[in-house]
Amino acid sequence: MIAQTPPMGWNSWDCYGAAVTEDIVRANADFMAKNLKQYGWEYVVVDIQWYEPTAKNHYYHNFTELCMDEYSRLMPAVNRFPSAANGAGFAPLAEYVHSLGLKFGIHIMRGIPRQAVHQNTPIKGSTMTARQISAQSSICDWNTDMYGVNCTTEGGQAYYNSLLELYASWGVDFIKVDDICRGYPVAEVEAIANAIKHCGRDIVLSLSPGPARLDMAEHMKQHANMWRITDDFWDRWDLLYNMFERAEKWCIHSGVTKTHGYWPDADMLPIGPINQVYGKENRTKFTKDEQITMLTLWCIMRSPLMIGGDMTGFDDFTMSLLNNPELIEVLQHSHSAHPLFRKKTEAAETCAWMCTYENGDFCIALFNLGETEAEVSAVLPFGTNYSCYDIWNKTEFTVTDGCISQKLPAHGAAMYRVTKL
Repeated sequence: MIAQTPPMGWNSWDCYGAAVTEDIVRANADFMAKNLKQYGWEYVVVDIQWYEPTAKNHYYHNFTELCMDEYSRLMPAVNRFPSAANGAGFAPLAEYVHSLGLKFGIHIMRGIPRQAVHQNTPIKGSTMTARQISAQSSICDWNTDMYGVNCTTEGGQAYYNSLLELYASWGVDFIKVDDICRGYPVAEVEAIANAIKHCGRDIVLSLSPGPARLDMAEHMKQHANMWRITDDFWDRWDLLYNMFERAEKWCIHSGVTKTHGYWPDADMLPIGPINQVYGKENRTKFTKDEQITMLTLWCIMRSPLMIGGDMTGFDDFTMSLLNNPELIEVLQHSHSAHPLFRKKTEAAETCAWMCTYENGDFCIALFNLGETEAEVSAVLPFGTNYSCYDIWNKTEFTVTDGCISQKLPAHGAAMYRVTKL
Protein backbone atom coordinates (compact mmCIF):
# COMPACT_ATOMS: atom_id res chain seq x y z
CA MET A 1 0.00 0.00 0.00
CA ILE A 2 1.32 3.47 -0.90
CA ALA A 3 1.63 5.85 2.10
CA GLN A 4 -0.19 3.54 4.53
CA THR A 5 0.82 6.00 7.25
CA PRO A 6 1.68 9.70 6.88
CA PRO A 7 5.03 9.98 5.06
CA MET A 8 8.02 11.06 7.14
CA GLY A 9 11.16 12.52 5.67
CA TRP A 10 13.36 15.51 4.82
CA ASN A 11 12.95 18.17 2.14
CA SER A 12 15.67 20.57 1.02
CA TRP A 13 13.54 23.72 0.57
CA ASP A 14 13.63 25.34 4.01
CA CYS A 15 17.40 25.18 4.30
CA TYR A 16 18.60 25.51 0.69
CA GLY A 17 15.73 26.79 -1.43
CA ALA A 18 16.35 26.11 -5.13
CA ALA A 19 20.10 25.78 -4.61
CA VAL A 20 20.59 22.38 -2.96
CA THR A 21 23.45 20.26 -4.31
CA GLU A 22 24.19 16.55 -4.43
CA ASP A 23 26.74 16.60 -1.62
CA ILE A 24 24.22 18.26 0.71
CA VAL A 25 21.53 15.72 -0.18
CA ARG A 26 23.93 12.83 0.42
CA ALA A 27 25.05 14.27 3.77
CA ASN A 28 21.47 14.60 4.98
CA ALA A 29 20.63 11.11 3.75
CA ASP A 30 23.62 9.77 5.68
CA PHE A 31 22.43 11.55 8.82
CA MET A 32 18.87 10.24 8.48
CA ALA A 33 20.05 6.67 7.93
CA LYS A 34 22.30 6.79 10.98
CA ASN A 35 20.09 8.70 13.40
CA LEU A 36 16.42 8.70 12.37
CA LYS A 37 15.61 5.76 10.09
CA GLN A 38 14.88 3.51 13.07
CA TYR A 39 12.08 5.89 14.13
CA GLY A 40 10.28 5.75 10.79
CA TRP A 41 11.93 8.61 8.89
CA GLU A 42 12.61 7.46 5.31
CA TYR A 43 12.09 10.02 2.49
CA VAL A 44 14.89 12.27 1.19
CA VAL A 45 13.35 14.85 -1.16
CA VAL A 46 15.15 17.26 -3.50
CA ASP A 47 12.99 20.36 -3.83
CA ILE A 48 12.48 22.86 -6.65
CA GLN A 49 14.70 23.69 -9.65
CA TRP A 50 17.20 20.86 -9.51
CA TYR A 51 17.32 21.46 -13.30
CA GLU A 52 18.51 25.09 -12.95
CA PRO A 53 22.33 25.39 -13.14
CA THR A 54 22.58 28.93 -11.70
CA ALA A 55 20.20 28.66 -8.70
CA LYS A 56 21.64 30.39 -5.62
CA ASN A 57 18.93 30.65 -2.95
CA HIS A 58 15.13 30.76 -2.49
CA TYR A 59 14.63 33.18 -5.39
CA TYR A 60 14.18 32.24 -9.03
CA HIS A 61 15.97 33.51 -12.14
CA ASN A 62 13.08 34.30 -14.44
CA PHE A 63 13.15 32.78 -17.94
CA THR A 64 16.60 31.29 -17.40
CA GLU A 65 17.81 28.34 -19.47
CA LEU A 66 17.00 24.97 -17.91
CA CYS A 67 18.50 21.51 -18.40
CA MET A 68 16.17 19.46 -20.60
CA ASP A 69 16.26 16.27 -22.66
CA GLU A 70 15.09 15.77 -26.24
CA TYR A 71 11.57 14.82 -25.11
CA SER A 72 10.73 18.07 -23.28
CA ARG A 73 11.62 16.63 -19.86
CA LEU A 74 13.73 18.52 -17.33
CA MET A 75 16.99 16.92 -16.20
CA PRO A 76 19.23 17.50 -13.17
CA ALA A 77 21.86 20.22 -13.56
CA VAL A 78 25.15 18.34 -13.70
CA ASN A 79 27.14 21.16 -12.10
CA ARG A 80 24.99 20.69 -8.98
CA PHE A 81 24.36 16.93 -9.26
CA PRO A 82 27.53 15.47 -10.79
CA SER A 83 26.31 11.88 -10.74
CA ALA A 84 23.58 12.89 -13.24
CA ALA A 85 26.16 13.23 -16.02
CA ASN A 86 25.78 11.42 -19.35
CA GLY A 87 22.01 11.27 -19.10
CA ALA A 88 21.96 9.27 -15.85
CA GLY A 89 19.53 11.70 -14.26
CA PHE A 90 18.78 11.06 -10.61
CA ALA A 91 19.31 7.30 -10.89
CA PRO A 92 22.75 7.28 -9.18
CA LEU A 93 21.61 9.55 -6.34
CA ALA A 94 18.44 7.50 -5.85
CA GLU A 95 20.53 4.32 -5.82
CA TYR A 96 22.72 5.82 -3.08
CA VAL A 97 19.71 6.82 -0.98
CA HIS A 98 18.20 3.35 -1.45
CA SER A 99 21.51 1.76 -0.38
CA LEU A 100 21.00 3.44 3.01
CA GLY A 101 17.58 1.84 3.39
CA LEU A 102 15.79 5.12 2.60
CA LYS A 103 13.52 6.39 -0.19
CA PHE A 104 14.18 9.16 -2.72
CA GLY A 105 11.90 11.97 -3.82
CA ILE A 106 11.89 15.02 -6.10
CA HIS A 107 9.90 18.22 -6.55
CA ILE A 108 8.38 19.05 -9.93
CA MET A 109 6.33 21.94 -11.23
CA ARG A 110 2.96 21.26 -12.81
CA GLY A 111 3.12 21.55 -16.58
CA ILE A 112 5.62 21.49 -19.43
CA PRO A 113 8.73 23.71 -19.66
CA ARG A 114 8.13 26.99 -21.49
CA GLN A 115 11.54 26.35 -22.98
CA ALA A 116 10.18 23.14 -24.58
CA VAL A 117 7.13 24.98 -25.92
CA HIS A 118 9.24 27.75 -27.45
CA GLN A 119 11.54 25.17 -29.08
CA ASN A 120 8.55 22.97 -30.00
CA THR A 121 10.32 19.80 -28.89
CA PRO A 122 8.84 16.28 -29.21
CA ILE A 123 6.75 14.39 -26.65
CA LYS A 124 7.80 10.80 -26.08
CA GLY A 125 5.08 8.35 -27.03
CA SER A 126 3.11 10.90 -29.05
CA THR A 127 3.09 12.51 -32.49
CA MET A 128 2.22 15.82 -30.83
CA THR A 129 4.77 18.44 -29.78
CA ALA A 130 5.29 20.54 -26.67
CA ARG A 131 3.62 23.52 -28.28
CA GLN A 132 0.56 21.50 -29.29
CA ILE A 133 -0.09 20.17 -25.78
CA SER A 134 0.67 23.36 -23.87
CA ALA A 135 -1.94 25.52 -22.18
CA GLN A 136 -0.08 28.81 -22.45
CA SER A 137 -2.71 30.78 -20.55
CA SER A 138 -2.18 28.48 -17.55
CA ILE A 139 0.93 29.75 -15.79
CA CYS A 140 2.33 29.88 -12.29
CA ASP A 141 2.21 33.36 -10.75
CA TRP A 142 5.52 32.97 -8.87
CA ASN A 143 7.74 30.90 -11.18
CA THR A 144 8.38 31.22 -14.93
CA ASP A 145 9.53 27.67 -15.70
CA MET A 146 6.33 26.10 -16.99
CA TYR A 147 3.12 26.34 -18.97
CA GLY A 148 0.17 24.17 -18.05
CA VAL A 149 -0.65 21.04 -20.05
CA ASN A 150 -3.84 20.57 -22.06
CA CYS A 151 -4.76 17.13 -20.79
CA THR A 152 -7.72 16.77 -23.16
CA THR A 153 -5.15 16.00 -25.87
CA GLU A 154 -3.62 12.58 -26.41
CA GLY A 155 -0.21 14.19 -26.12
CA GLY A 156 -1.00 15.70 -22.72
CA GLN A 157 -1.39 12.32 -21.05
CA ALA A 158 1.56 10.98 -23.05
CA TYR A 159 3.75 13.79 -21.69
CA TYR A 160 2.92 13.00 -18.07
CA ASN A 161 3.32 9.27 -18.81
CA SER A 162 6.80 9.98 -20.14
CA LEU A 163 7.69 11.96 -17.02
CA LEU A 164 6.65 9.19 -14.65
CA GLU A 165 8.28 6.58 -16.86
CA LEU A 166 11.53 8.54 -16.52
CA TYR A 167 11.16 9.06 -12.76
CA ALA A 168 10.36 5.38 -12.23
CA SER A 169 13.51 4.44 -14.18
CA TRP A 170 15.50 6.71 -11.86
CA GLY A 171 14.05 5.00 -8.78
CA VAL A 172 11.95 7.93 -7.54
CA ASP A 173 9.63 7.04 -4.65
CA PHE A 174 7.98 10.42 -4.00
CA ILE A 175 7.02 13.41 -6.13
CA LYS A 176 5.96 16.76 -4.78
CA VAL A 177 3.99 18.49 -7.55
CA ASP A 178 3.90 22.26 -7.16
CA ASP A 179 1.54 24.94 -8.50
CA ILE A 180 -1.34 22.46 -8.47
CA CYS A 181 -3.03 22.20 -5.08
CA ARG A 182 -4.44 25.69 -4.58
CA GLY A 183 -5.97 26.20 -8.03
CA TYR A 184 -6.54 22.46 -8.44
CA PRO A 185 -6.71 21.84 -12.21
CA VAL A 186 -8.63 18.58 -12.07
CA ALA A 187 -7.53 17.28 -15.47
CA GLU A 188 -3.83 17.66 -14.67
CA VAL A 189 -4.23 16.08 -11.23
CA GLU A 190 -5.92 13.10 -12.85
CA ALA A 191 -3.32 12.88 -15.62
CA ILE A 192 -0.46 12.81 -13.10
CA ALA A 193 -2.24 10.28 -10.89
CA ASN A 194 -2.95 8.10 -13.91
CA ALA A 195 0.68 8.29 -15.02
CA ILE A 196 1.82 7.19 -11.55
CA LYS A 197 -0.65 4.32 -11.58
CA HIS A 198 0.78 2.97 -14.81
CA CYS A 199 4.50 3.72 -14.34
CA GLY A 200 5.29 0.38 -12.72
CA ARG A 201 6.57 1.83 -9.43
CA ASP A 202 4.93 2.83 -6.14
CA ILE A 203 5.32 6.62 -5.94
CA VAL A 204 3.81 8.91 -3.32
CA LEU A 205 1.97 11.90 -4.83
CA SER A 206 2.16 15.14 -2.84
CA LEU A 207 0.32 18.28 -4.01
CA SER A 208 1.43 21.85 -3.23
CA PRO A 209 1.03 24.64 -2.32
CA GLY A 210 -2.07 25.30 -0.24
CA PRO A 211 -4.42 26.22 1.07
CA ALA A 212 -6.14 23.21 -0.46
CA ARG A 213 -9.82 23.47 -1.35
CA LEU A 214 -12.14 21.72 1.09
CA ASP A 215 -14.70 21.25 -1.67
CA MET A 216 -12.17 19.06 -3.53
CA ALA A 217 -11.29 16.89 -0.52
CA GLU A 218 -12.92 13.74 -1.85
CA HIS A 219 -11.19 14.09 -5.22
CA MET A 220 -7.82 14.58 -3.50
CA LYS A 221 -8.40 11.49 -1.38
CA GLN A 222 -8.97 9.45 -4.54
CA HIS A 223 -5.99 10.75 -6.53
CA ALA A 224 -3.26 11.93 -4.14
CA ASN A 225 -1.51 10.77 -0.98
CA MET A 226 -0.99 14.20 0.62
CA TRP A 227 -1.97 17.77 -0.11
CA ARG A 228 -1.01 21.05 1.44
CA ILE A 229 -3.61 22.73 3.64
CA THR A 230 -1.51 25.90 3.90
CA ASP A 231 0.78 28.10 1.87
CA ASP A 232 4.48 27.81 2.74
CA PHE A 233 4.79 27.38 6.51
CA TRP A 234 7.67 29.16 8.22
CA ASP A 235 8.90 29.71 11.77
CA ARG A 236 6.36 32.35 12.83
CA TRP A 237 3.91 31.96 15.69
CA ASP A 238 1.01 33.51 13.76
CA LEU A 239 1.31 30.77 11.13
CA LEU A 240 1.38 28.05 13.78
CA TYR A 241 -1.54 29.65 15.61
CA ASN A 242 -3.58 29.72 12.39
CA MET A 243 -2.83 26.06 11.74
CA PHE A 244 -5.19 25.04 14.54
CA GLU A 245 -8.16 26.30 12.54
CA ARG A 246 -6.93 24.55 9.39
CA ALA A 247 -6.32 21.33 11.30
CA GLU A 248 -9.85 21.37 12.70
CA LYS A 249 -11.32 21.63 9.19
CA TRP A 250 -9.12 18.95 7.64
CA CYS A 251 -8.65 16.35 10.40
CA ILE A 252 -11.62 14.27 9.23
CA HIS A 253 -10.03 13.83 5.78
CA SER A 254 -7.18 11.48 6.65
CA GLY A 255 -7.17 7.72 6.33
CA VAL A 256 -6.54 4.75 4.06
CA THR A 257 -8.21 2.83 1.26
CA LYS A 258 -7.28 -0.68 0.09
CA THR A 259 -4.60 0.84 -2.16
CA HIS A 260 -3.28 4.03 -0.56
CA GLY A 261 -3.27 6.45 2.32
CA TYR A 262 -4.38 10.08 2.09
CA TRP A 263 -3.18 12.79 4.45
CA PRO A 264 -3.82 16.55 4.77
CA ASP A 265 -0.36 18.12 4.89
CA ALA A 266 0.43 20.97 7.28
CA ASP A 267 3.78 21.48 5.48
CA MET A 268 7.40 21.19 6.49
CA LEU A 269 8.86 21.47 9.97
CA PRO A 270 11.12 24.57 10.03
CA ILE A 271 13.39 23.31 12.80
CA GLY A 272 17.12 23.43 13.40
CA PRO A 273 19.28 25.22 10.81
CA ILE A 274 17.12 26.75 8.07
CA ASN A 275 17.85 29.32 5.34
CA GLN A 276 21.39 27.99 5.15
CA VAL A 277 22.15 29.69 1.84
CA TYR A 278 22.06 32.97 3.79
CA GLY A 279 24.49 31.92 6.51
CA LYS A 280 25.07 29.15 9.03
CA GLU A 281 23.74 31.28 11.90
CA ASN A 282 20.18 31.02 10.61
CA ARG A 283 18.22 28.71 12.91
CA THR A 284 14.52 28.39 13.55
CA LYS A 285 12.89 31.35 15.27
CA PHE A 286 10.39 29.07 16.98
CA THR A 287 10.92 28.73 20.73
CA LYS A 288 11.33 25.24 22.18
CA ASP A 289 7.76 25.36 23.46
CA GLU A 290 6.48 26.37 20.02
CA GLN A 291 8.37 23.51 18.41
CA ILE A 292 6.78 21.05 20.84
CA THR A 293 3.37 22.54 20.05
CA MET A 294 4.02 22.15 16.32
CA LEU A 295 5.06 18.49 16.55
CA THR A 296 2.17 17.74 18.90
CA LEU A 297 -0.43 19.20 16.54
CA TRP A 298 1.11 17.68 13.38
CA CYS A 299 1.21 14.21 14.94
CA ILE A 300 -2.24 14.16 16.52
CA MET A 301 -3.89 15.40 13.29
CA ARG A 302 -1.73 12.89 11.36
CA SER A 303 -0.05 15.32 9.01
CA PRO A 304 2.94 14.07 7.01
CA LEU A 305 6.20 15.10 8.66
CA MET A 306 8.84 16.65 6.43
CA ILE A 307 11.92 18.02 8.18
CA GLY A 308 12.90 21.43 6.83
CA GLY A 309 16.26 22.10 8.52
CA ASP A 310 19.69 20.80 7.61
CA MET A 311 19.84 17.65 9.73
CA THR A 312 23.64 17.67 9.95
CA GLY A 313 23.36 20.73 12.22
CA PHE A 314 20.73 19.40 14.64
CA ASP A 315 21.29 19.76 18.38
CA ASP A 316 20.01 17.45 21.12
CA PHE A 317 16.75 19.32 21.56
CA THR A 318 15.93 19.21 17.85
CA MET A 319 16.67 15.49 17.82
CA SER A 320 14.34 14.99 20.79
CA LEU A 321 11.48 16.29 18.63
CA LEU A 322 12.09 13.57 16.05
CA ASN A 323 13.30 10.46 17.88
CA ASN A 324 10.42 10.05 20.33
CA PRO A 325 8.82 6.66 19.54
CA GLU A 326 5.70 7.39 21.60
CA LEU A 327 5.08 10.55 19.57
CA ILE A 328 5.60 8.70 16.28
CA GLU A 329 3.17 6.02 17.44
CA VAL A 330 0.42 8.66 17.65
CA LEU A 331 1.16 9.67 14.07
CA GLN A 332 1.30 6.14 12.70
CA HIS A 333 -1.16 4.17 14.83
CA SER A 334 -4.12 6.34 15.78
CA HIS A 335 -7.36 7.51 14.23
CA SER A 336 -10.36 9.80 14.73
CA ALA A 337 -8.41 12.92 15.68
CA HIS A 338 -10.56 15.91 16.59
CA PRO A 339 -10.53 18.96 18.86
CA LEU A 340 -12.28 18.60 22.21
CA PHE A 341 -12.58 22.33 22.83
CA ARG A 342 -11.07 25.73 22.18
CA LYS A 343 -11.64 28.45 24.74
CA LYS A 344 -10.65 32.10 24.69
CA THR A 345 -11.02 34.55 27.56
CA GLU A 346 -9.35 37.83 28.45
CA ALA A 347 -6.84 35.90 30.53
CA ALA A 348 -6.05 32.86 28.35
CA GLU A 349 -6.65 30.88 25.18
CA THR A 350 -6.49 27.10 25.46
CA CYS A 351 -7.55 24.06 23.49
CA ALA A 352 -7.39 20.28 23.60
CA TRP A 353 -7.38 17.52 20.99
CA MET A 354 -8.09 13.81 21.22
CA CYS A 355 -7.44 10.75 19.06
CA THR A 356 -7.76 7.01 19.56
CA TYR A 357 -5.04 4.36 19.35
CA GLU A 358 -5.56 1.15 17.45
CA ASN A 359 -5.78 -0.82 20.72
CA GLY A 360 -8.49 1.44 22.17
CA ASP A 361 -6.32 3.70 24.32
CA PHE A 362 -6.60 7.35 23.51
CA CYS A 363 -4.34 10.36 23.31
CA ILE A 364 -5.04 13.78 24.79
CA ALA A 365 -3.10 16.88 23.70
CA LEU A 366 -3.36 20.13 25.64
CA PHE A 367 -2.36 23.49 24.13
CA ASN A 368 -1.83 26.95 25.57
CA LEU A 369 -2.30 29.33 22.64
CA GLY A 370 -2.11 32.44 24.83
CA GLU A 371 0.70 34.80 25.69
CA THR A 372 1.07 33.91 29.38
CA GLU A 373 1.30 30.72 31.42
CA ALA A 374 -2.06 29.02 31.85
CA GLU A 375 -3.68 25.93 33.34
CA VAL A 376 -5.22 23.70 30.67
CA SER A 377 -7.69 21.00 31.68
CA ALA A 378 -9.66 18.38 29.78
CA VAL A 379 -12.41 16.13 31.10
CA LEU A 380 -11.75 12.55 30.05
CA PRO A 381 -14.75 11.06 28.28
CA PHE A 382 -15.06 7.47 29.45
CA GLY A 383 -14.93 7.33 33.23
CA THR A 384 -12.84 8.55 36.14
CA ASN A 385 -9.74 6.39 36.67
CA TYR A 386 -6.91 6.45 34.14
CA SER A 387 -3.23 5.73 33.77
CA CYS A 388 -1.55 8.56 31.89
CA TYR A 389 1.82 8.53 30.16
CA ASP A 390 3.38 11.94 29.42
CA ILE A 391 4.75 11.55 25.89
CA TRP A 392 7.13 14.52 26.04
CA ASN A 393 8.42 14.15 29.62
CA LYS A 394 8.25 10.33 29.67
CA THR A 395 6.59 10.10 33.08
CA GLU A 396 3.51 8.22 34.27
CA PHE A 397 0.78 9.15 36.71
CA THR A 398 -2.77 8.15 37.64
CA VAL A 399 -5.91 10.25 37.26
CA THR A 400 -8.78 9.45 39.65
CA ASP A 401 -11.17 12.36 39.08
CA GLY A 402 -11.74 12.02 35.32
CA CYS A 403 -9.83 15.20 34.50
CA ILE A 404 -6.34 15.76 33.16
CA SER A 405 -4.76 19.13 33.85
CA GLN A 406 -1.40 20.77 33.23
CA LYS A 407 0.09 24.22 33.70
CA LEU A 408 1.64 25.16 30.36
CA PRO A 409 3.91 28.03 29.29
CA ALA A 410 2.82 30.47 26.60
CA HIS A 411 2.58 28.68 23.22
CA GLY A 412 3.25 25.37 24.97
CA ALA A 413 1.73 21.90 24.71
CA ALA A 414 1.49 18.57 26.52
CA MET A 415 0.53 15.15 25.20
CA TYR A 416 -0.60 12.01 27.03
CA ARG A 417 -1.37 8.42 26.25
CA VAL A 418 -4.39 7.58 28.40
CA THR A 419 -5.43 4.06 29.44
CA LYS A 420 -8.66 3.40 31.31
CA LEU A 421 -8.10 1.46 34.58
